[in-house]
Amino acid sequence: MSDATTHLLLPYILAAQAQKHVTHNEALRILDGLVQLSVLDRDLTAPPGSPADGDRYIVGSGATGDWAGWDLNVALWTDGAWLRLPPRTGWRAWVEDEGLLLVYDGSDWVGTTPRELQNMALLGVGTTADASNPFSAKLNAALWTAKTVAEGGTGDLFYTMNKEAAGDDLGLTLQTGFSTRALVGLFGSDRFRLAVSADGSTFFDGFSVDNATGIVDQPRLPRFKAYTNYDNYVGVGAWTKIGLNNTDTNDQGAFDAANNHFVAPVDGTYLFGATLLYKINASATARMRGRLVLNGTTEIRGSLGEISATHVSLATAIWLQTMVPLTAGNTVELQGYFRVADGYFAADHTSFWGCKIG
Repeated sequence: MSDATTHLLLPYILAAQAQKHVTHNEALRILDGLVQLSVLDRDLTAPPGSPADGDRYIVGSGATGDWAGWDLNVALWTDGAWLRLPPRTGWRAWVEDEGLLLVYDGSDWVGTTPRELQNMALLGVGTTADASNPFSAKLNAALWTAKTVAEGGTGDLFYTMNKEAAGDDLGLTLQTGFSTRALVGLFGSDRFRLAVSADGSTFFDGFSVDNATGIVDQPRLPRFKAYTNYDNYVGVGAWTKIGLNNTDTNDQGAFDAANNHFVAPVDGTYLFGATLLYKINASATARMRGRLVLNGTTEIRGSLGEISATHVSLATAIWLQTMVPLTAGNTVELQGYFRVADGYFAADHTSFWGCKIG
């Protein structure tokens, strides 16, 4: 017959044993140390200097001193001495300095979090998941990192999202105060889109990519092409705004035909160009000029052009092109000038165009 219990190794009181209270008290001491096991630490390899009665530790690997040879055992300080409690498979211990529950698997203390979580209906991290958001997380940072080759991985990392059919939606919703400000993904088609909103209800596509061709479109890009449908008369020696009263295209309504100028809707860098076609009035030696002007007063550097040779009516033309940084609300207009003799800038072929490029 054994002189100790099977699992906790509590000593039995033997028949005709003297001083039975000693054996009984030893069993109580072991029970007191193991039942509802909670240890202060699991990393120490040497006993602390001033333990309090009842302090318990899981001894770290490579133990020394009074704990030498006690690796992974439970050390209990009781009655002025360390008592060794060898763990058995299935023992559980709460580690107070880590807030962690461990279980002994027969060779090591391991965390109680299962290695696999399968077919869970709800999972909340730092918050409560619900039917609308069965996976929910409330945290300040998240990390996905590739499993390295040294760890048996490939070093790559792919995050895959899938939708059932092309007409369904798939994407990321970016919100402020739970009001959507941007959508990134495949919405209603397999065309990649970035859409933004100021109020969470009205959305504008910033850009989209055709998945069949890879061609990128910026449907909200400010761009225009304006022209005049009448001959603009300009006298000698006076810079004159060209009346451009029609547009072939005018995205975002950036060209103001009533005032014959472009108005920058946002800050950025813009590219502009213009064509001024000469039409004779009295003399072919008119010497025409053209330029682009900022806010009605300042000539934009690099936009000035002149034809000094003899002009041919409805054939001689000036082509202007330049790039300029603008602030929202700045205006750009096309102006014409005759240095020697007056003339016209011809209808239909006198035009002004531009777009935002950065």
